[in-house]
Order: sequence, then structure tokens, then C-alpha cells
Amino acid sequence: MNYRTEKDSMGEVQVPADHFWGAQTQRSLTNFAQHAERMPEEVIKALALIKKAAAEVNAHAGRLDAEKKELIQKVSDEILAGELDGEFPLTVWQTGSGTQTNMNVNEVIAGRGNTLAGETLLHPNDHVNMSQSSNDTFPTAMHISAVKALREQLCPVIEEGIRVTEELKKKYEKVIKSGRTHLQDAVPLTFGQEISGWQGMLQADLTALRQAEEILYPLALGGTAVGTGLNAPKGFAEESAREIARLTGIPFVTSENKFHALSSKSAFVHVHGALKALAADLMKIANDVRWLASGPRCGLGEIFIPENEPGSSIMPGKVNPTQCEALTMIAVQVMGNDAAIGMAASQGNFELNVYMPVIIYNFLQSVRLLSEGFSCFLKHCLSGIRVNEEKMRENMEKTLMRVTALSPHIGYDRAAQIAKQAYKENLTLKEAALATGLLTEEEFDRFTAPETMV
Repeated sequence: MNYRTEKDSMGEVQVPADHFWGAQTQRSLTNFAQHAERMPEEVIKALALIKKAAAEVNAHAGRLDAEKKELIQKVSDEILAGELDGEFPLTVWQTGSGTQTNMNVNEVIAGRGNTLAGETLLHPNDHVNMSQSSNDTFPTAMHISAVKALREQLCPVIEEGIRVTEELKKKYEKVIKSGRTHLQDAVPLTFGQEISGWQGMLQADLTALRQAEEILYPLALGGTAVGTGLNAPKGFAEESAREIARLTGIPFVTSENKFHALSSKSAFVHVHGALKALAADLMKIANDVRWLASGPRCGLGEIFIPENEPGSSIMPGKVNPTQCEALTMIAVQVMGNDAAIGMAASQGNFELNVYMPVIIYNFLQSVRLLSEGFSCFLKHCLSGIRVNEEKMRENMEKTLMRVTALSPHIGYDRAAQIAKQAYKENLTLKEAALATGLLTEEEFDRFTAPETMV
């Protein structure tokens, strides 16, 4: 491999000649264990967007000439287009401020820009990082990448889930089945009503996420090192936020309190709480599906789910609810991420939280896992479920909890006595009720008709 010599404030460093990064990126590669967890591309692209916006504002303020501005913006666009993806090798497990990654982006923009210019025009600190600090760019990139991920990755999948459940709800709105509470028999309902519960969860989760994302609109950019805005021109914070809002189409604004913006990460605790709520609901839906599909002969067996792959390496013909299992594992991971984010947000000292990379890594992982996992679940499981009407009818006829409809007519205690007698003597509910002499057959049929109970 060929190397070139790069120089920073600490001296000379040998850098691979076929890469655009500089000395500080190379030092990070040397000094930190290079695990598989790379800084998410969403963060890299958000930083590129920040550099593009900052160049515009710095040029408008007369601090950056037109040629340098155009070079910075051209390379930023290349990063946003994914044309320089191999230039961002750094691990998440670096400085807690994200300084190495901010400098990685600065160096790549400077290096690539100078290559395009055919001469050394850009300095990573003096020009690309002008009016900025890692302490305000990295949290700004966190906010941008988080909101974009929610809008572009997750919310469309939840909307699709609402559409799928709407179709299933209408399809099965008249199929009556036994309800269950505490994993015990309960009064009847329609399968469409049961599915409407799933749909209601998704609608509530989508609303919660859209409301929660608003707390991420205020940006730290312009606070520079500690929140005072040192080395940034007057109006830089406001103009940069407006430019980022224009570039993204998202109503970002400058944070009114940059000391809060740099030192507190409670906004991510709040928004990830909505992700955890979604994970909890997806866990519930997936568990309902696999319970209802349990069997095929020794379980509930009220629905059929798509058979996607063999379920056992030893038991021929076995098919398992694998999509449900994958989604519930994802839910567990998201709940673990929530604990990590909460702990990380509670740390840091004085003017800066220094757990930022782990916060955004876990946040974006949760969004990605939920988006991809729920999308697969919808495509390969939920949209293809079919009811076993015969089994639903059989279970609904067997349930003793239809006795609930008799309570207004004969009282709770007598109704309970009928249910217990039917269970103890293995009678039908009707047989036990008629044996008491409290009801005629016509009355029993009228009071306990399932269609009147849903």
C-alpha cells in the first residue's frame, strides 16, 4: 500500500494514499479498537449536510470565499449521494463527543475538495469546520439523522401496518370467536374487533412518534464549544438552522438555549421512549399471532399463518412462527437500547454530554430494526394470515363465558353456578342452564346468541 504524509497539530502521520482522510482520522484508526460497529451512515450524511449549510452561511457572512464554498458543497453533495462511502471507517467506540467522526468528515471534504481543485485550498478546521465545533455539530447531526430516520424509514412501515390491519379488520368483521383474558376463556368478539386492537396500537404509536419527533427540531449548531457561540459570527445559529430546514424540508430551528443543547440528551430518551412503546406493541401483536396460530393440532389453531421455511432440523413437516420470533427478538433489543440510551443521557459532565455516539448508534439501530423487522413481518406473516373458521366456531361454542350474558337476567351468582356446574360435569352451558329451571331453551338461545354479544 502506498502512503502519503499528513500533518496536524500533533505532528506527521502516514495516511493511505488512496483515501481522502487526514491525520486525525488515521490517529483514530490507530488509537481505538476497530470494532464492527461503524458510525452510522445517517450520521455521516447529516454531518455532510451541516457542512454544506455552514459553508453557505459562512460565505454569506463574508468569511468564506465563493470557490471554497462551492468545493465544500460539491463534496458534501458527493457524500450525501453515497459516492464516498469508503471514506468513513471510524468506530462508534471513540471519543464521546464524536470529534473523530466530525474531523473525519472535515478531512474527507478538504482532501477531496483539494483534489478537485488541483491545489490546496481547503483546510479541514479553518474552512470546513468554520464557525463550528464537534460539540455542536455532532448533536446537530444526531437530531437530523434521527428525525430523517423516523420519517423515511419507520413511519411509512407503520402506515403500511395500519393499512394491512384495516384490510384484515374488514375481511373478518363478521367472524365470531371466543375472546380471551388472562389466557382464559372470555366472552365472544369478532376477529375483526380483535384485529382493530392491533390497528389501534399502531395508530397510537404513529401519533406518539410524530409528536415526539418535534422535540428534536431545535439544533445545537451555533453553540460551538460550550454553548457561548465563540468563533461563530452573529446570526450563524439562526441562519444555519434555516438553511438545514430548507435542505431537508424538516422544520428545524436553532435551540434557544445552546448550553442545554450541548449538555442534555434527554430529548433522545423521550423519543426513544416512543420507539420502546412501539416495540412493546409489536411484541404483543406478534405474540397474539403465534398464540392464535399455535398447533396445528395441539394448540389454539384459530388462524393459519404463511409457511415460509421448515421449522425443525429434526422434526419433519414442522413449521414455526419464525416472523413472530424475529419481531419479538427485535422488540427485546429495542428495549435494551432504551436502557442504554437512558443511562448514557444521564451521564456527561458540566457543558457536554460525552456519550453521544452510543446514544445515536442505539437510536438509529432501533429505528432500523423496527422498520425492517416490522416490514418483513407484514409481508411474510400478517398480510397472509387466514382464519380457521371451523376452529373458531368450535371454541366459541365451547366457551363457558357466554354465561356472562345471563347475569342481567338471573344474577351473577346463579350464572357463576351454571358455569361451574357445566365445567365440573362436562356439560354444555345450555345443558347446565336448562337443568336449573331458571331459563327456557328459547330464553337461553336468545340471551346467549353470540351475534348479540359482539
